[in-house]
Amino acid sequence: MKFYLTIFLTLCCGILFSQDKKDNIFTLDANLFYGTILEHNPDIAHLITDHPTGLILSYNKKTYGFKDWESRFNYPDWGFSFVYQDMKNYNLGENYSLYAHYNFYFLKRNINLRIGQGLAYNTNPYDKETNFKNNAYGSHLLSTTYLMLNYKKENIFIGFGLQAGISVIHYSNANFKAPNTSTNTFVFNVGTNYLFDYENEPEYIPSTEDKKFKEKVKYNFAFRSGVNESDIIGVGQFPFYIVSAYADKRLNRKSAIQVGTDVFFSKFLEELIYFYSVAFPELDVSGDEDWKRVGVFVGHELFINKMSIITQLGYYIYYPYDFEGRVYNRVGLKRYFGDKFFGAITLKSHGAKAEGVEFGIGVRL
Repeated sequence: MKFYLTIFLTLCCGILFSQDKKDNIFTLDANLFYGTILEHNPDIAHLITDHPTGLILSYNKKTYGFKDWESRFNYPDWGFSFVYQDMKNYNLGENYSLYAHYNFYFLKRNINLRIGQGLAYNTNPYDKETNFKNNAYGSHLLSTTYLMLNYKKENIFIGFGLQAGISVIHYSNANFKAPNTSTNTFVFNVGTNYLFDYENEPEYIPSTEDKKFKEKVKYNFAFRSGVNESDIIGVGQFPFYIVSAYADKRLNRKSAIQVGTDVFFSKFLEELIYFYSVAFPELDVSGDEDWKRVGVFVGHELFINKMSIITQLGYYIYYPYDFEGRVYNRVGLKRYFGDKFFGAITLKSHGAKAEGVEFGIGVRL
């Protein structure tokens, strides 16, 4: 389930960013927000009844170039966030969330883009007897992503600063359990920040890296697995398995392009085919259709020290049963252990329709 992403990020950050005595400056910030749930799907229109409100609290570890990767990304922050959101609808309840995040800076560090990924607890998920109207959240535990774009000024007066901007907060369980229509909340936020030990803040260290970077084509092999469920409530949760092989070529220290193939073994699809063949004979599903699929994809990998962000776009070349269309996409995180081995947590979907969260291991040769 996608909530393991939070545990993964927490462990990675602990390993990747051990504190140094000369590099221990951090900030705390607090934001209040007010917004609206976006009607990305007409099926959730009955759940949009008021304007959600909430609170965002964050810890941000600052970087100054003591490690080479920091200057490549204009000295970002990394940290952790807590978000409380009142959905302002009885059926949706309230969400309490924990995230790991990065802050990236632009325009002389006045514009701050935050990307956070984590785990949420919902107080009132779907129940066929007591809360059948909540078709957005099928479980207490949800995966959650938020984007925040702020105009931010730090250390305006004795360490205190201000920020204001907009955010989008997404909640879903990535088809771990039906229903899973999900929600996206667009909000306006305003808050304050405090820079600890501001009197001893170091200068940013310019990069001394050689701009030229070359690496031979690398060959990757990965195995991914997880559990998911179709959109038919009550059909059940089933495991899936994915075998992938792809090549990648580094363009520079930050980026690589990928091309490869996936083989999908999705047991939920086998059960869905059988269900349709029995329950809906008018669909002309025999029940003997092959539930396996094979796809080819192109992708991009963004390297941030030992971690990387992957984005892939694929097309099924073996597609015996029509399910959500031939085009699929994948986004997620990899964490390298040494020069060859990696772990990964990724979300596979068809457009905005999630199919499942994939937990993977692999090797890059």
